[in-house]
Amino acid sequence: MARGFHPLSVRSIHRETPDAVSVVFDVPEHLTETFRFTQGQYLTLRTQIDGQDLRRSYSICSAPHEGVLRVAVKLLEGGLFSTYVNKRLQPGDVLQVMAPQGRFFTPLDAQNQRLYVAFAAGSGITPILSIIKATLFQEPKSNFILFFGNKGFDHIIFREELEALKNSYPARFSVHHVLSRESLGSPLFQGRLDGDKCRQYVRYIFNPQQVDACFLCGPEEMIFSVKDALVESGMEPSHIHFELFATSAPGMKPVAPASAKTALEASVTVVQDGMTFDFTLPSDGSTLLDAAMRAGADLPFSCKGGVCSTCKAKILEGEASMELNYGLEPDEIAAGYVLTCQAHPKTTRLVVSFDA
Repeated sequence: MARGFHPLSVRSIHRETPDAVSVVFDVPEHLTETFRFTQGQYLTLRTQIDGQDLRRSYSICSAPHEGVLRVAVKLLEGGLFSTYVNKRLQPGDVLQVMAPQGRFFTPLDAQNQRLYVAFAAGSGITPILSIIKATLFQEPKSNFILFFGNKGFDHIIFREELEALKNSYPARFSVHHVLSRESLGSPLFQGRLDGDKCRQYVRYIFNPQQVDACFLCGPEEMIFSVKDALVESGMEPSHIHFELFATSAPGMKPVAPASAKTALEASVTVVQDGMTFDFTLPSDGSTLLDAAMRAGADLPFSCKGGVCSTCKAKILEGEASMELNYGLEPDEIAAGYVLTCQAHPKTTRLVVSFDA
């Protein structure tokens, strides 16, 4: 599938919290299939800001049945793209947008009778909101429990939308707010959402062995502490799905030793949109993505941190190793996929395809 950018006009912008907005795009009829998405997926946005070519990935917060393409963007201190969207972007403006990507979901079926649990912190609610809405709509026999961590009520993104979902599905959806700087009257829901809190919820609110799928999204520290607590409590590891928005400690989860940065020159062929591009990757420790971009290729990427998987490609010939991997599943790695922003050659000849 081609992963180029398409110009989309901004239909509307809604202020969700003092430091977050949601953006709705107009999708032209000829791009309807291109931007058809599955709950939990994300969009990569691109624009020029003060002469810089910037790209960022943001999760879709709408559900497929709603017929709207909508993302949420939280203002980050020093974040050029998030500042632009929160303070300068206007309805009618045009952003370059890549087709939806991501595997942060499980297939839905109207016959399913399942229990889903999610842990979200801050803007980590964005893809999970999409998952919740789609699940409640498509699986009328399934139940969903959400634990949502924030600093205080004013910072709860989509608070009104979550309340509306509770009112629409009172027997099947419950949300538990966990606030770090305000009190809800119970110590169970005061403090940071982490592994210790998760152990309490396992004790009092749900049985991890009865959960069919659990979704985690938020800061790296929260995700891995909650994941460990769930596994310790008896949840099947394969039932736990998580997505990182950023890595707080680069190097925490290496998939190869530091020697992945081999001083190896390689002859590389890149396949993209049915065309080939040849270049030489120098023996200077460059990643596959950086070397290709310097040679003139226009390849898909966003975070360059091994998180979003926008730069994913399949090795057709040769071998490469990755420094970090937060974005690929084990079966994708086994099938030969790499994150090109983290990949270094292990052979002097490489052929990689962005179309695979």
